[in-house]
Amino acid sequence: MVLKAIIIDDEIRAVKMLEAILGDTCAEDVNVCATCQDLPEGVKAIKKHKPDIVFLDIEMPGYSGLQILDFFNEDEIDFEIVFTTAYNEFALQAFKLSAIDYLLKPIQPELIREAVNRVISKYNKTENILKFSALKQNLDVDNTKKIAVAIGQSIKFIDIDTIVFIKAEGAYSELVLKDESKILVSKNLKHFEDVLTISKNFIRVHKSYMINTQYVSEYVKSDGGYLILKEKYEVSITHDKVERLLQVLGAN
Repeated sequence: MVLKAIIIDDEIRAVKMLEAILGDTCAEDVNVCATCQDLPEGVKAIKKHKPDIVFLDIEMPGYSGLQILDFFNEDEIDFEIVFTTAYNEFALQAFKLSAIDYLLKPIQPELIREAVNRVISKYNKTENILKFSALKQNLDVDNTKKIAVAIGQSIKFIDIDTIVFIKAEGAYSELVLKDESKILVSKNLKHFEDVLTISKNFIRVHKSYMINTQYVSEYVKSDGGYLILKEKYEVSITHDKVERLLQVLGAN
């Protein structure tokens, strides 16, 4: 399978470099059918060439690459997008929450190869639509955020406000939700600590626990200290995390 690719970036040098890397690392798998220097031109190229993958810079004059979602209906996004950026902290957190591919500049050849491999092996239009729907929501400052979690061969999108706490289970993590359901995910707790920095409500309180402070019912000082969440779950808290938790809860 040879993927049709489009590169959208206002910096000609960046376009040339990405083309060169694709030629060196993915020549048998990727054919660059168009390069564009702004988003409107890129949208026209996408509609004309029907690419499999679009490498899209975030920060461009006129339109941000993130605005591409405004030019297509959700069911029209039958191509994979790999965003490229020098740095945009808010956007990166939204990508992580939504399981969207991104590459930090300067782009490393091995990371491009990995991104192409993911498209070849895992492309799923229905899943793609869900990811970009979640991304659009996660980019909206006022919206409740959704986190994408892989479960077997599918991706589940969960409102982060419904997560009561996350428990480390070795290389896995168990998410305990508001409705008392539990989801085992093949990501460690550090992954969720990184991704959920987008919300001030989540705090790592112990090597094995990350909690949503909205569900804290009680802090018990005895027996080394522990928290009660939703008046039923007991979660350990280390001594050095207590002060920060009390500050967040306005109790200090």
